Amino acid sequence: MNMAQTATPPATSDRRVRGFSEIPSPHDVVTEFPLGPRRAERVARDRDEIADILAGRDDRLLVVVGPCSVHDPSAALDYASRLVKMADDLGDRLKVVMRVYFEKPRTTIGWKGLINDPGMDGTFDVARGLRIARHLLLDIIDIGLPVGCEFLEPNSPQYIADAVAWGAIGARTTESQVHRQLASGLSMPVGFKNGTDGNIQVAVDGVKAAAAQHVFFGMDDMGRCALVNTAGNEDCHVILRGGTGGPNYDADSVRTTADKLTAAGVPGRVVIDCSHANSGKDHLRQAEVAAEVAQMVRDGLPVSGVMLESFLVGGAQSPDAQPLTYGQSVTDKCMDWPATESVLRQLAGRSR
Repeated sequence: MNMAQTATPPATSDRRVRGFSEIPSPHDVVTEFPLGPRRAERVARDRDEIADILAGRDDRLLVVVGPCSVHDPSAALDYASRLVKMADDLGDRLKVVMRVYFEKPRTTIGWKGLINDPGMDGTFDVARGLRIARHLLLDIIDIGLPVGCEFLEPNSPQYIADAVAWGAIGARTTESQVHRQLASGLSMPVGFKNGTDGNIQVAVDGVKAAAAQHVFFGMDDMGRCALVNTAGNEDCHVILRGGTGGPNYDADSVRTTADKLTAAGVPGRVVIDCSHANSGKDHLRQAEVAAEVAQMVRDGLPVSGVMLESFLVGGAQSPDAQPLTYGQSVTDKCMDWPATESVLRQLAGRSR
């Protein structure tokens, strides 16, 4: 007998995959936690107002503010209950959106966010994380705030995007064709951050690509593989967040970015991230950056909004801390709540 003819052929698929686990479909999770007509009206109105600000039809300043990442829903709701009072008080000058980030891109490895690992214990109970995330978004909308999320996994928006008023594509994924295609089909305004090295052109290219129609592989509401056909998203913009070379929120960078966008055939509006490389990752310096940006808006530069990283307690802690400090970030350092109040009032007073 020829042993070569009877031997079991070597496996060529999934050689490094340890297993597959079933998760609920988007339809199942959305049905379990429905948005409902009242919340849907609120989300639609918030999206329209944000789009009007980005287009220059509304002269308020967009302010996306909140924790670097959400790890404790109770602390996030506590923060939201404080933020909504500021949002209502300053609503004639600022459009405040709460930053509610559930997915964290990592430069190498680390905790990937509430959806991926809600227990921060390596169990990766994604089904639980999806439910917690959606429930939290609905609670924050009920409090009276629009929410903003970064979209990292290409399929996770199916579970939460109907509740999101503003979206972001991060610096590590802004050059990704997958994420540009994703943004082209999202129903809310979306910001593209410049690259981690400070490259602005990749974000401009992202905005232009997202405005176009695309056809790509995806997933439908029932969790089935599908071919997605999008109409394009005209409400995208660039977010300047600095890079390895330093900050890029200066007037020349803003003008250059706006000119690049206009040359690409899309609106020349810019949002500035006061954290990350623009503040040297110094959470205390965010207030200084915000003050400079407010003056730039007053001087007529094409700045539509700002982003701020803020939580109840300033600074950051390790996700492995025992016990965890309530209301303190487990990723990037954030401003504390008193500093946040001061910055919001300063932005409202100086920007318009």
